[in-house]
Amino acid sequence: MSQVNLKTVKQNLKMPNRFDVILLNDDFTSMEFVVDVLRRFFHKEFQAAEAIMLKIHIDGEAVCGSYSYDVAQTKVKQVIGYSRENEQPLMAVLRELGI
Repeated sequence: MSQVNLKTVKQNLKMPNRFDVILLNDDFTSMEFVVDVLRRFFHKEFQAAEAIMLKIHIDGEAVCGSYSYDVAQTKVKQVIGYSRENEQPLMAVLRELGI
């Protein structure tokens, strides 16, 4: 392929859309469980997990990470599955960035 063709191909490529994974506040899930979820599934350090947990508690929701659609969807399923296995109502949703 010549350089002109490579340049054309590169110009046509675009980054995939990104999605935020958001945890939602509820009146039943313990703060400790939320911190555990943030550390387990989003690989947050303890202090960062505590800060995000407090944001969820105060604001009603918080972004835990931004990912491609497939990864974000997997994280949401993992969090909800783990929460239900542990009899917790914690909910996670995904939201497309920029919308």
